[in-house]
Amino acid sequence: MPEPTKKDEMPNGQPEESVAPDSKGAPPLPEISLEISPPPDDSVTVPAMGRKDSVWSLGDGQAPEDLDKPIDTPPLSILLIEKPQSGTVNVGGDITFVAKVEAKDLLRKPTIKWFKGKWMDLASKTGKHLQLKETFDRVTKIHTFEMHIIKAKENYAGNYRCEVTYKDKFDSCSFDLEIKEDGQGSQNIDIRSAFKRSSEGQEDAGELDFSGLLKHREPKQQDDTPEVDVWEILKNARPDEYEKIAFMYGITDLRGLLKRMKKIPKEEKKSEAFAKKLEPAYQVDKGGKIRLVVDLADPTVDLKWYKNGQEIRPSPNQRKYIFEHKGTQRIMVINNCNSNDDAAYSVAAGDEKCTTELFVKELPVKIVKDIEAVKTTVNERIELECEVSEAGAQVKWMKNGVEVPTGVRSRYRVKCEGTKHFLVIDDASREDTGTYSIMASGGTSEARVQVDLKPLKIYQDLQDMTVLLGQPIKLHCEIYPGNVPGRWYRNGQLIQPNDRINILQRHKNHRLEIETSSLHDAGDYTFVPEGYSQSLSAKIHIVDPPRVHLDSLNFPENTVTVVAGNKLRLEIPISGEPAPRVVWMKGERVILESGHRVRAETYGDQTSLTIEVTEREDTGNYKIVLQNEAGEATASVKIKVVDIPDPPEAPLVPVVGGDWCSMTWEPPKYDGGSPILGYFIERKKKQSSRWMRLNFDLIKETSFEPKKMIEGVPYEVRVFAVNAIGVSKPSEPSKAFTPLAVTSEPTMLVVDDVTDTTVTVKWRPPETIGAAGLDGYLVEYCVEGTDDWVVSNKELTEKTRYTITGLSPGCKILVRVKAINAAGASAPRSLQHSILVKEVIEPPKIRVPRHLKQTYTRRVGEAVNLVVPFMGKPRPKVTWLKEGKPIEPTHVSIRNSDCDSIIFIRKAERSHSGKYEMTVQVDNHVDKAIIDIQIVDLPGPPQCVTIEDVWGGNVALVWTLPKDNGNAPITGYTIQKADKKTMEWFTCIEHYHRTCITITELVVGNEYFFRIFSENMCGLSETATQTKKSALIVKEGLQVKTQEYNDHDFKEAPRFTQPLINTFAVAGYNTTLNCSVRANPRAKVIWMKNKIIIIDDPRYRMFSNQGVCTLEIRKPSPYDGGLYTCKAINDLGEAQVDCKLEVKGGFTFYELMQRGVPLHLIDKYMNEAKIVEQK
Repeated sequence: MPEPTKKDEMPNGQPEESVAPDSKGAPPLPEISLEISPPPDDSVTVPAMGRKDSVWSLGDGQAPEDLDKPIDTPPLSILLIEKPQSGTVNVGGDITFVAKVEAKDLLRKPTIKWFKGKWMDLASKTGKHLQLKETFDRVTKIHTFEMHIIKAKENYAGNYRCEVTYKDKFDSCSFDLEIKEDGQGSQNIDIRSAFKRSSEGQEDAGELDFSGLLKHREPKQQDDTPEVDVWEILKNARPDEYEKIAFMYGITDLRGLLKRMKKIPKEEKKSEAFAKKLEPAYQVDKGGKIRLVVDLADPTVDLKWYKNGQEIRPSPNQRKYIFEHKGTQRIMVINNCNSNDDAAYSVAAGDEKCTTELFVKELPVKIVKDIEAVKTTVNERIELECEVSEAGAQVKWMKNGVEVPTGVRSRYRVKCEGTKHFLVIDDASREDTGTYSIMASGGTSEARVQVDLKPLKIYQDLQDMTVLLGQPIKLHCEIYPGNVPGRWYRNGQLIQPNDRINILQRHKNHRLEIETSSLHDAGDYTFVPEGYSQSLSAKIHIVDPPRVHLDSLNFPENTVTVVAGNKLRLEIPISGEPAPRVVWMKGERVILESGHRVRAETYGDQTSLTIEVTEREDTGNYKIVLQNEAGEATASVKIKVVDIPDPPEAPLVPVVGGDWCSMTWEPPKYDGGSPILGYFIERKKKQSSRWMRLNFDLIKETSFEPKKMIEGVPYEVRVFAVNAIGVSKPSEPSKAFTPLAVTSEPTMLVVDDVTDTTVTVKWRPPETIGAAGLDGYLVEYCVEGTDDWVVSNKELTEKTRYTITGLSPGCKILVRVKAINAAGASAPRSLQHSILVKEVIEPPKIRVPRHLKQTYTRRVGEAVNLVVPFMGKPRPKVTWLKEGKPIEPTHVSIRNSDCDSIIFIRKAERSHSGKYEMTVQVDNHVDKAIIDIQIVDLPGPPQCVTIEDVWGGNVALVWTLPKDNGNAPITGYTIQKADKKTMEWFTCIEHYHRTCITITELVVGNEYFFRIFSENMCGLSETATQTKKSALIVKEGLQVKTQEYNDHDFKEAPRFTQPLINTFAVAGYNTTLNCSVRANPRAKVIWMKNKIIIIDDPRYRMFSNQGVCTLEIRKPSPYDGGLYTCKAINDLGEAQVDCKLEVKGGFTFYELMQRGVPLHLIDKYMNEAKIVEQK
């Protein structure tokens, strides 16, 4: 038995790889040994884990062998016009990289990103060492992006990348930064610090420490955690645990870690179970036997053998596998090896395994009997025979060096009988001639096969024929042998059968039949038997009488129409075999081929008549005569010469409008021999030479109305006539005319005022004022029931307001207004309803300003000037009362006008405080309003301040409220102390709200006096109340008995201390609703409109500050009016207050119509507005 040979392979079946050192000449990390152990999984066999095709992964990471593969990025659009260039800088120096993008085709600023390495985004690293800057030049339309590196360090060196993105466009550029280092020796590198990023919150945040893998960085802080050898942990970990370990110990550069793991030499792990393992591979010849031997360190260990992961069990009736024991050696013998034994074998001793691979080498198959040469004729059977040295061996049949196809549809059949192999061809053809060979693993054999044709005999040859066009053609021949196929040719071209041509073969007879002959069927016909050099030939001659094919021209009534001045070339198809003689005639005159302007030509299967420049005289009938030996044919063609029409006469413009006119014209005298299809109209300004076409569709009538002309500009128009031939020359221009129009009617005519004898109306100017301008307005009126319109103003008025005088009281009149300009009067604008000439009483209405609806507060000595507007007709009567009594003019000045009332106090005093009632009266209609004025002053001091108790360094003070609060609530107190020795006052506390306090931290042994100031909205009281007695702070040793104190329960349910008040708002101006609530714990405030909670509405803003709740309504409209509710809720209960908001000064009916509001909503809004005004 031959000695098994080892297969050259690395341990565990993994090929050796090398990792190139990092760029920029960085020193590599120390060599680290790392052993990767596969996970204990019974479903994965040891041989499979040791082979080259096995794959391991790190979670969702990238396999180590793919780390160095470049990532292909598809080329995209180019955006950078200037790219950053590589640079060099000394340690501590500054450097700037610049990228520019042209923004002429960009609608917005592009997005730029700076990277270090492949993935590190530098936008998060900006700080004291890195700055990013963007500028834009509006003149050149160029974006400039700069990256400044300040005080560069050694670890900043490396590759950088700039990426620019705009929508679907992308561009990038890579560049290098080289740092000139000082000569320093390499230091010991900690793997965790080498693969970590810098901390965001440390002093070096913003530094580019991505190259920590290459350079050792001095740690900022000393870590107190115990030292951990990460390499030892990685050595004993499975590959799928690498990411977990890297995350646990802060190693963020996993890609760099895996690169360095490739360089780690594998440590041979000493086996505890095996003294000698299996060889990596064995090889044995087919049919031989092989011994697999292992030497055990412990002979008592159970041993199991596996083949491709399946356990090999000994069988007493099978001698395939034999197991032997010799001392510590365990031997498995495999007998009679075949291809099934080529597999991976492993042996397990306890928890350890060792693996190997067995390769079975097959013995070569030799040729025992060669193939013999064969020579035969077509349609015979061919059988090639060969004998090999081994039965059932695999062989391959070849023809001319190409493998013979042996499929189901193949002409070749292969069979095997023991050691004999046969190749059979049942029906041989000439294509089967060639060199055939058989290939076995131990040799080849080849032989020549020659297939010849059988001799050809002609029993009946082809005959020449003359056939009339359209008659059938039948060619027949008879040859031997009868089963020989053949091909038919016409003039050397292969004839293929179709619907018209049939090719038939019956034994010895071969037929070609053509149902209907054509001129193309004439020629030399040849029949060529397949496989023979002989051929049979015959000639077919086709004859045809002459014919003129006028139907193919599709001319109506054989009439040809041509435009005068154009060239006419009339080509008419003709037929006839042989080619006929052609003669063209016009009347009795023969047209010759040598004519100059008119000539006739004949060539091939058509004849032509050519007229170089057509004239009206060329109109007429032309005759064609054809003659040949088969007969004669004649035909006639009519030629009609047409032209463009004459221009029409100059058009007339009888009517002229503001931007249009009406024009008419007469048809042209000569239509050019073709009916007039329509007319084109052009116009131009009189001073211009540029004509503009007004219609692109033909006008059938002889009148037209040009539009969209400019008023006051002279115009001219002209006309073109159009027939089927073309467009005539333009007519003479019309006389110049100038469009001029009246203005549109005045707008928004309304009644402004009515008295017993006058009516005042006002209106808005017309929406459209023409080029003639606007001279003024004419106001007319008539008594209702008559059509007698009277002009009120004899002269035009330029104002948009006019008062009609001299009217009779109690009559009803209708009023209309016209706008007048140079073109005349516009359409009148009339009032829809008649006007009763009687003064209208308008109920009074007081418009209290928003700031006067609450208490109006002023300090003593300040001026008070309040303006209260009101409405009403005729002029209302205004009266003022204070606390129900008339106001003395010496204290308060009041001035009334037609629309407002002013109350003025030059120097306010506290006696001016109170509620002022304003009454506005028109006849029996009265409206009232109350204005609350509060004049405030500084408060008085507290009435009495006493020392309640003294203990330790503390003093308890109690005081009573001031007698005079300054007409305003007391907001707090200021407490001061003074040492009896110096009597210098010092403030202890300010803005204190209670009437008792404990002063602490007093000096032992000192004696103190105290005083208290009261405070309101005006400030501190002018004087303070001082304690009559002093407080002596005694020395230590004295004890003060303190009374028990129970904490007060301050919890209470929500209670509104200031409710909401009904408010009037002006449309378009912001308004606020205010209230105050008291609650402990703090209440949740909810605002509602018409019982619906207001949530996420941008028109509302809600505030709550120290119990004061505010709802701001931005630019309210009449639709914002309604019932508003403020609701406060806490654990102890809830409370709510309501108020009504009314929005005045809304939209008019006309404004709502312009805004597109539906009519039913307008009616609803107007009705609500009327109801509110009546209230």
